[in-house]
Amino acid sequence: MLLASAVVVWEWLNEHGRWRPYGPAVSHQIEAAIRSSDPRGGSVVLGQVDSRLSPYIIDLQSMHQFRQDTGTIRPVRRSFYDPASAPGQGWQWEWENDAGTWTPYDMEVAIAIESAHSRQQPCLDLTPLGFCYLIDFQNMTQVNRQSQRCRRIQRRADMAYPIVSGPLPVPKGGGVGLPATALGQPCSCQQCMLVLSVKANTGGGGGIQTLGRRSLTMQRPKNSAPPPSKPLSPSKSATLGRGQHDSVPTATLITPASSVTTPPSPVPTPSPVVMKPQRLAGLSRPALQRIAMAQSRALIASGVPTVPVKNLNGSSPVHPALAGITGILMSAAALPVCLTRPPKLVLHPPPVSKSDIKPVPGFGHCCRKTTKKQARKGKTPEEVVKKYLQKVKSPPEEDCTICMEPLGGPSGYKGPGVGPVSRAESVGRLAQCGHQYHFQCLVAMYNNGNKDGSLQCPTCKTIYGVKTGNQPAGKMEYHVIPHSLPGHPDCKTIRIIYNIPPGIQGPEHPNPGKPFTARGFPRHCYLPDSEKGRKVLRLLLVAWDRRLIFSVGTSSTTGESDTVIWNEVHHKTEFGSNLTGHGFPDPGHLDNVLEELRAQGITEDDALMEK
Repeated sequence: MLLASAVVVWEWLNEHGRWRPYGPAVSHQIEAAIRSSDPRGGSVVLGQVDSRLSPYIIDLQSMHQFRQDTGTIRPVRRSFYDPASAPGQGWQWEWENDAGTWTPYDMEVAIAIESAHSRQQPCLDLTPLGFCYLIDFQNMTQVNRQSQRCRRIQRRADMAYPIVSGPLPVPKGGGVGLPATALGQPCSCQQCMLVLSVKANTGGGGGIQTLGRRSLTMQRPKNSAPPPSKPLSPSKSATLGRGQHDSVPTATLITPASSVTTPPSPVPTPSPVVMKPQRLAGLSRPALQRIAMAQSRALIASGVPTVPVKNLNGSSPVHPALAGITGILMSAAALPVCLTRPPKLVLHPPPVSKSDIKPVPGFGHCCRKTTKKQARKGKTPEEVVKKYLQKVKSPPEEDCTICMEPLGGPSGYKGPGVGPVSRAESVGRLAQCGHQYHFQCLVAMYNNGNKDGSLQCPTCKTIYGVKTGNQPAGKMEYHVIPHSLPGHPDCKTIRIIYNIPPGIQGPEHPNPGKPFTARGFPRHCYLPDSEKGRKVLRLLLVAWDRRLIFSVGTSSTTGESDTVIWNEVHHKTEFGSNLTGHGFPDPGHLDNVLEELRAQGITEDDALMEK
């Protein structure tokens, strides 16, 4: 066995499929709850250390974050990182958002930035991590490679994240390994990881001890008779797990402390040489995640019993918000708490026959195709930009937010494609919003986009002209199915099916002539068949015609480049659940989509034209 040390960062899954880190104080609080013998260790109230997170509770049994006022449930995870990395040294990397406040980077991105900064690199390209940004350490800025928008970044000293130590399995060849199957090959299934972690800590005995915490978990031998069947009391719960291998079945019974009559066998004390902590620097990221999951589950399994906040007969679960309030009151009374488990993921509706599929009321068609890029408007980029600019005789004493150079001086853009301009035309004011930029910077930004005759202010996002995107050719189908969405029981459902095949990138794409992939198609999306739902559908048709629903770029979830991705207009892809935030009920979804479409230059006037 190897006693390894690692930094623990707790993270939550947002609606975009990205794991966002909690602050170090919150991670310390959660780790303290796991180590504590307090019966309330089954749940953590985040508002105790961060008032901004007062609505949130983490349920350690189901590994989910629960928001009390809305009932939203999101997965959380416990991630391990090298103690020498940014979270272990207390360095936070943040970028300035549109509201002027600072937002922390994803933890893996922050670690990469800190590593490059410590090596004194002048810049860092985040493309390998799935983001089209360039970090400039000399100017402490982040530059979007596509739009050329520049944001400030900062490196801030903060509390270091917690460091834990514990035994990890070591294969014969050395290093941290995984359980071996009958063929002698490592097995990475979650159940095998958990079984090996438990066995390693017990030394084959009945109790477990992980990271110095006494266990209340007893294992029943394989050949012993099962306990008599009886209903579980509120203070007891039983779990039975089976991995992908039938040779490692386990049964774990969590019992109250008062019912444990036989103390767990102690962990054999390793020699001082083996007990020397070692870092996890040589491990791959997937291996660290598997180890983190196994140890986290072993920690939680060894904790105190919990009382589920739900109807014990299993008929009608308590309303989520009421369950959260009840959980707080029970925690204050020193009673164990376990929040209601999230519902099962339901991506698709029940089977629908062709005769039950109907056209959307008010629509004379049920399919829309895109085949080619819309015609370009304007003869040259300079002419397009000039059409939206007003001359500025005396530029103000401020910087151009594109090149970050003073407006009174020359443009900081030195690239190709922009010819010299007279001093009278060097700075222009956008006619509608009034923001001022170097003329050459605006031309460079236009050349870096779709060159469709439109221009978008990089500061306030005001659109001049008709904005189009680089969505590849494809097909959009839409119809009504006879099922209702959660939260919309009084109407049927509009189902949208997007289908885009893989192909070759055109001149408007990031890498012309290079193939692009199209993962996950056809993609099924859902809207309520209500007046507002049909209004959203009309605007989505306009966005589809303008090639704004999808784009070709780098996936923020998989990191794959040159692939079809969503283009900032959110869709609901879960039919009967909302576990990932992409389902119903969501009372604000339709209004949010209308706002996102408005940001793309698509308004209700376009919906009237679509009728």
